This record gives sequence, C-alpha cells and structure tokens, in this order.
Amino acid sequence: MTHRFPIKEIARQAGLGTATVDRVLNGRAHVSPQTRNRVGAALRELAAQEQQLAARGRRLFVDVVVEAPRRFSAEIRRAADTILPSLAGAVIRPRFFMQEVMTETDVVACLARIQKRGSQAVCLKARDTAPVRDMVNRLGAAGIPVFTLVTDITGTDRQAYIGLDNTNAGRTAAYLLARGLPGSQGTVLTSRSQESFLGETERYKAFRALFGQLKPGHDIVDVSGAGGLSGDTERQLAGLLQGIDRVSAVYSMGGGNAAIRKALADHGQAPTVYIAHDLDAENRRLLDDGAIDFILHHDLEADMRALFGAVASYHRLTPATATRLLSDVQVITPHNLPARSDRAS
Repeated sequence: MTHRFPIKEIARQAGLGTATVDRVLNGRAHVSPQTRNRVGAALRELAAQEQQLAARGRRLFVDVVVEAPRRFSAEIRRAADTILPSLAGAVIRPRFFMQEVMTETDVVACLARIQKRGSQAVCLKARDTAPVRDMVNRLGAAGIPVFTLVTDITGTDRQAYIGLDNTNAGRTAAYLLARGLPGSQGTVLTSRSQESFLGETERYKAFRALFGQLKPGHDIVDVSGAGGLSGDTERQLAGLLQGIDRVSAVYSMGGGNAAIRKALADHGQAPTVYIAHDLDAENRRLLDDGAIDFILHHDLEADMRALFGAVASYHRLTPATATRLLSDVQVITPHNLPARSDRAS
C-alpha cells in the first residue's frame, strides 16, 4: 500500500502491532482480509485528519465502537468526518470499530483491547448486558471514559449518554399513529433490532403506554432480534404475518424497513401509517417513494459534536458539559426532507 505516514502512527490508528502493519504494507502473506481492511481504513482516516492535525491543540484518540447495520454506521462516520475540521481546543482522532452484529463477547473483547493499548475515550453503541456493563466500569476505573451513543448502558460509570430522547420519540410515534388511524380497532406492528438495545426499549415502552391510552382497541404485536438486517428481518416477519388479518400501522424502531415493507407486501398487507427512525439512504428512498409516512430523526452531526466536546471537557480542554446530552425529535415528511450532500448526515 502506498502511504506517507510512519508505521507507528498507522499501527496506533489501526490498533494493531507495528509488525502486523508492516506485513500488510509490504503485501506479505499470512494476513487476514479483516486486518488488511483495518490498515486500509487507518490510512484513509489519517489522510482525512491531516488538515485537522495541522491545527494547534492536544491530540485525543477516541475509539468509536458500534453495533449497527452498515447503513447507520456509515451515517455515524459521515457525521464525525463532517464536524471534525471545525472543532477547537483539541485534535480529535477517531478510531472506528463497527460491525453489523456484535455479541456481548465481541464487545467485551474489543473494549478489553482498547483498555490494553490505551485511549482517551470510548464512544459506545452496544447492547445493555451485564458483561458489557462490567467492561464499561473497568474502562472507567482504568481512566478511560465511556460515552454512550444513541442507546444507553445503565448502572455503570459511563460519563454521559449522547443521542435521541428515546422516551419522547416513542410518545411522538404514538401520537402520530393515533391521529392517523381512523378506526377504533386494529393491529399495530412494532419492530426493534434487539431487546437489549436500551434506546429502542425506551422508545417501545413509551410508545406502548401512550398509544394504549389513545387507541385502547388496538393490539400491538412486537418483533425484535433481527438486528435491523434485511434478510433476517424478512425471514422473521414471514411466519408472524401469516397469523395477522390486517396490519393497520407500523412503528419501526430498529431499521430494516425495505425488508419490512417487502414482507408486508408479500402477505397482502398495506398499513395505513408507517413510522420509522433515522435518515439513512434506504429510509430517504422509502420516504420519497411513499413507503414511509414519517421519519423520526435526530441530528447525528450534533450528537458527534456533543460527544467530542464532552471528551475535550473530560480532559479539561474545554468547559464542563452536562451529563445527559439529548437530541430533539424531528418529524420528517417528504415535504421537509433535509437536503443532503455527500458529507451531510
């Protein structure tokens, strides 16, 4: 690989040893495709950060660990890349580790590697399970602050939760569905990627509580566990929909909306109202095509700016920040869809 960075710098960015990086750069054998990809990603990240590194300020490495479908991980990376050049007070160097599916064992192993090599902060989007909570506390005890993104990890020493106010999002979805459904009876399908993602659970509980008050004659059928992945989501719904006469509405909290719409169409289902989350490329297309009626959106660029500001504040490079940094819920329709450039989230 052609590069202009010292091997030690590439190794630090990639989280690998210098000998491993040297083997990749020189095209030697016995290197896994995943390792080659990590080195390639590190080179791209270093190149993108060169302009920022020219600015004065302390350099802070932030490890961004995310379990999410690629479409959402791409939005997080894009948001970070967009706001990094405008930050003041510190030079933030993000290192991304993103997978579509990460078991709690995967997350713990990743965080243990970060603890071993060192970091100035961790940004974490992961399931709220006991082993993950324990690892978050271990990082905190080692002097590595953890900031949760989009979905929180409860009962830990994490520094702050940054992202959508999930309770208000669930209530907003309940209100919109209740106003959009004309009948007094029906079935609402709710979909979550994983029950152990606390953010989606908060949305679901708030939705169920308010919708039950507004539309007591409607049944709620909830599905979860497909990770927002298209194939898994479609297979999961195939059996479920056979037992439902009519789906009146859908509230999708975890993604995979093209797969949900296909499964519904395959079973002759055409819900009156469809609400989803996040302005990724797939959802934009579905909204534009009329397959989604409303998208509950929050500004990921604002989230990443808040995250990096909180990291700088933790290291006393900027004034202190709040411990809970919530994004407002924005209701998006085809008529107020924000314009998007290659770098906008």
